[in-house]
Amino acid sequence: MLGNHKLVLDTGSEVYRELLPWADGEFWNLDQHRIIPGAVYVFCRESVNQWGWLIRELAESGIVRVVVDNAAEGSETLVTWCAVKGLADLVQQGKIVLISGGDMSPRWKYLQYEYFLPKILDFDENVVTAQHSDQIFDQTEKPYKFLFLNGRMRSHRKYLLERFRLSGLLDQALWTNQDTDLMLVRNANSGRWYEEDAPDSTALIHLEYGVEDLMERPIGVHYLPAEYESWAHRSRLGIEPTEHQRNTKSRLFGNTWGDAVVDGAAYRDTYFSLVTETVFNYPHSFRTEKIWKPIALGHPFIAVANRGFYRDLHRLGFRTFGHIIDESFDTIERSQERVERIATLVEDLCQQDLGSFLSECRDVCKYNQQLYAETRHRVAQDFPDQFRKFIDTHFHE
Repeated sequence: MLGNHKLVLDTGSEVYRELLPWADGEFWNLDQHRIIPGAVYVFCRESVNQWGWLIRELAESGIVRVVVDNAAEGSETLVTWCAVKGLADLVQQGKIVLISGGDMSPRWKYLQYEYFLPKILDFDENVVTAQHSDQIFDQTEKPYKFLFLNGRMRSHRKYLLERFRLSGLLDQALWTNQDTDLMLVRNANSGRWYEEDAPDSTALIHLEYGVEDLMERPIGVHYLPAEYESWAHRSRLGIEPTEHQRNTKSRLFGNTWGDAVVDGAAYRDTYFSLVTETVFNYPHSFRTEKIWKPIALGHPFIAVANRGFYRDLHRLGFRTFGHIIDESFDTIERSQERVERIATLVEDLCQQDLGSFLSECRDVCKYNQQLYAETRHRVAQDFPDQFRKFIDTHFHE
C-alpha cells in the first residue's frame, strides 16, 4: 500500500520493480483478475493494447484509479499513442493519469520518471567503458570525427544523414541507420495530435537539392563496423530487412535492449557523439538512453532534440559545452531552423582542431560522469515516494 491507497500492479509495467514492495496485488492477465474496487491500478502499454476498452470503462466509472505506465516513452511519442488508443480525452480530464519518461504539456495529467537514467550502467560493457573513459581523451588522433547512431527513422535524423552525405562528412563519421521506412519521415512529428502544445514547431523538415526533396530519397540500412558493435550482436550484423520489415533493430538485437550498449572503442575512436534524440518537434524534453550513454561514459556530445532540451539538462545539474561551441540552437522554436543550425555547427566544428576541442571538454565530461554516478540510484529510490505524492494530490486523498 502507498499512503491511503491499495496498489495493484501490472507485471508488465515498466515501473513494476520500483513499486513492487508497496503492491497489494498484481496481475498479468486482466481477464483472470478480480478487480479491487477503489484501488490504484498501474497498467502497462501492452495491457492497454489488449484490454483498452475495459481499462477505459474502469476509468470512466471510477471503480478504480487508473494509471497507465509507459515510462519508456514520453512527450510527443506518448501524446501520439494516447490519441491513437483513444485515451487522450480521459487523460486530459484526469480520469486516467500517465507515468511518462518525458515532460509533457500541463494539460496532460502525468508523472515524469527519468526511466532511462539509472539503466546505462546496468550493463557490464558500459561499466568497463566508463571506468576507462580517460582513454577517450588520451587518444588525440582518431579515425572518425563523431559517433552518429540512428535507430528508428525520424525526420531530423533523415535530414542530418542526407545533409552530411552531401557534404562528405558522413564518410568521416562512425554512423548507423537501422530503419528505411520513409512513411515515418512523412508522418512522424507532424504535430497532428498536439497542435495546442507546439503551434510553432509542427512543420515537417525538408532538405531540397535542386528540384528534389531529399527527405523523400530512399536510404539503406547501415551498421557499425563489427569491431565497434557490442560483442553480443556482432554475429547478426549484415541482416537486411525483409520487404515488410523496414526497421532492423529487432533482428539485430533480438529480444535484448541493444540500443543501450556500444563497444567502448566507438567512444575512444571518435571526438564526440551527435545524439539524435527521439523527440525533436514537440517542445517538451524526453531524455532516453541516447543522451545518458555519452554522459555516463564520459563522451562529449551535441544533442539534436527538442527546443529547451539543454535548458532541462542544466536544471538537472548536468553541464554542456557552451564555453566551446554555440549552443543557442536550443532556443530556436522552428524545427527547420534548429536542425539547420545544428548541422552547420557540426560541419564547422569538424573543420577545426578536434583534439583541442576534446581537451576543452574533459572537465565537463568528468563532472557529468560523477553527477550521473551520484544520481542514478537515487532516481529509482525516490520514485515510489514521488508516485505516492502524485496519486494523493491527483485523487485528493
